[in-house]
Amino acid sequence: MQLAEELLAFDKAYGISQIAGIDEAGRGPLAGPVTAACVIMPLESAIPYVNDSKKLSEKRREILFEEIIKSALYVDICSIPPETIDEINILNATRIAMEGAAEKCSAELFLVDYIEGLKLPGKIEAIVKGDAKSYNIACAGIVAKVSRDRYMRGVDKLYPEYGFARHKGYGTKAHIEAIRKHGSSPIHRRSFITKFT
Repeated sequence: MQLAEELLAFDKAYGISQIAGIDEAGRGPLAGPVTAACVIMPLESAIPYVNDSKKLSEKRREILFEEIIKSALYVDICSIPPETIDEINILNATRIAMEGAAEKCSAELFLVDYIEGLKLPGKIEAIVKGDAKSYNIACAGIVAKVSRDRYMRGVDKLYPEYGFARHKGYGTKAHIEAIRKHGSSPIHRRSFITKFT
């Protein structure tokens, strides 16, 4: 498991004081938005346990989210709803979410978890598996994931029959069975669930 200090060293190696990290959550689910976050973290020291959000427990992500929000020099979040995803496809929706999260950010360099074709207000470096290499990207990934998960837990109260609080819209067996039984909800991505309805 990468240590937060190793991720921080990766960013420091660029020799730039203000580096922005951008990552998304929710490209794969059958329901809910795709959410992107852009952050600029101080590079003096790393918040312990920061890592690729997929390698962290939900509880750990929630704690880190609060710490990141508190110490970030810049943080913004942008979500693109299911109907737009259906209209323009998930890749384009992800690009718009990332650009939206970064539009007010004045970083010299944007490190992005690998997505190309972005229009950002600075130099861009798209990094394969960036959330496991870069401290700023890992922090952005945690912010995006926790924001989206909180939204999905809220939506669960409106549509309890789908179990969104548990699977966050991903295509689990229970979720697919619920779609087959109840049909789609207003937050399902029509283009993603055609074979289940």
